[in-house]
Amino acid sequence: MRAAWPHQSRGLDLLRQSISSGHKRPMLASPTGSGKTGLASMIVEGALRKSKRVIFCVPAISLINQTVAAFREQGITEIGVIQAQHPMTDWQQPIQIASVQTLERRPVLPEADIVVIDEAHRWFKFYGRWMAKSGWQNVPFIGLSATPWAKGLGKHYDDLLVVTTTSELIDNGFLAPFRVFAPSHPDLTSVGTVAGDYHEGQLADAMNRPQLVADAVENWLRHGENRPTLCFAVDRAHAKSLQQQFEASGVRAGYVDMNTPIEERDLVGQQLRKGALQVVCNVGVLTTGIDWDVRCIVLCRPTKSEMLFVQIIGRGLRLAEGKLDCLVFDHSDTHERLGFVTDIHHAKLDMGAQRQAQPRPERPKTVECSKCYYLQPSKFPQCLSCGFKPQRQNKVDVEDGELFELGAKHSLKNALSHADEQRWFSSLVWIVKSKNYKPGWAAAKFKDKFGCWPHGLDDTQVQPQQDVLNWVRSTHIRYAKRRAA
Repeated sequence: MRAAWPHQSRGLDLLRQSISSGHKRPMLASPTGSGKTGLASMIVEGALRKSKRVIFCVPAISLINQTVAAFREQGITEIGVIQAQHPMTDWQQPIQIASVQTLERRPVLPEADIVVIDEAHRWFKFYGRWMAKSGWQNVPFIGLSATPWAKGLGKHYDDLLVVTTTSELIDNGFLAPFRVFAPSHPDLTSVGTVAGDYHEGQLADAMNRPQLVADAVENWLRHGENRPTLCFAVDRAHAKSLQQQFEASGVRAGYVDMNTPIEERDLVGQQLRKGALQVVCNVGVLTTGIDWDVRCIVLCRPTKSEMLFVQIIGRGLRLAEGKLDCLVFDHSDTHERLGFVTDIHHAKLDMGAQRQAQPRPERPKTVECSKCYYLQPSKFPQCLSCGFKPQRQNKVDVEDGELFELGAKHSLKNALSHADEQRWFSSLVWIVKSKNYKPGWAAAKFKDKFGCWPHGLDDTQVQPQQDVLNWVRSTHIRYAKRRAA
């Protein structure tokens, strides 16, 4: 087993202290990408050294084989699986991995000295019955979760152990930093609230509109940098609309929902990793239990749930070779409501009825750059992305559809080399010839992109790279939206 990261060692120390002080239901809080599975492996390995039996419980059958593989990578092989007709069924093994659904159907549970509950923020009534059963009251039940903030969770777990935070992990290089942009703002005034979050049916009606769907695709074409991307939708119809709009714009887009078989879901992940897919639109899944190389998040699913929000953004924060940061395009105004995920943390478990009496923690307000739509805390006088500093004035003109991190168009052109300018213009000339456009189209598009005419550039043809094709497609979508309006 590899050496523990500092925060994992801290988590083990906190757990030992908690159990030694008499707690039987500790909850370990460790963010997505922090090595939570590795921490779980260390807990299991420690139990094995003491000849103790462990039940490791996951919230879905689809996570069993993934957990087995993760433990094996850490050198833990004394594993049995509790699942009908599973080839690894072996009740003699000291480590038993099972789903809550399977255990709930079993009249007799195997004996264990320790129970570990993965994704413990997902509460099942069976857990409460299990913890209260004769013979189990004194068995430690250890919860593991990136977001242990579910209502009433404090009635079942007795000690919250904060292993680390997202902010700390980013600062120490264990997670990738992120940049958030808000390219569009939906009108949610007619959407009600059910159980603390938006009414899904009303939310789907508000979000699954041609203008908003086209905005998301157009923005990704312009600014997504062809990064492997997860797009989060409200419901199946909304996810399908997004997928179809991406595909109609020439983007290789996949689709996953909660009914997608695990084998097919794994195949989609492989295709995203290999570049066969550029974007995966999903609903109801891909918020937990995956470790795909995701470098861009398109958030088209507004939420009031801190847990869902943090889980979604966390999909893009895992480190990967050559990855500098994660782009987040928030088309949902969720950052405006909840702040940045680095500002969301809790020091106590929720006790249910007491939540109403607890004041909402004060978090830094976000402001949106009027030039590049970058979101940042309001305390900064100028944009940390493009450097723009707003000045008091009587009239503000906002350009439609531009999201340049470098700021104004001329700033972008000045940042390019002559070779880059020539590549762009030659690519546009190639498109003129291949599509039989009017001769002046290439120069006009160059001016649209960079704010000046292509003086000093020759009209040689070069087959366009993906960034040029994406940008041209985005202008077509913008033109179609204007005509429709």
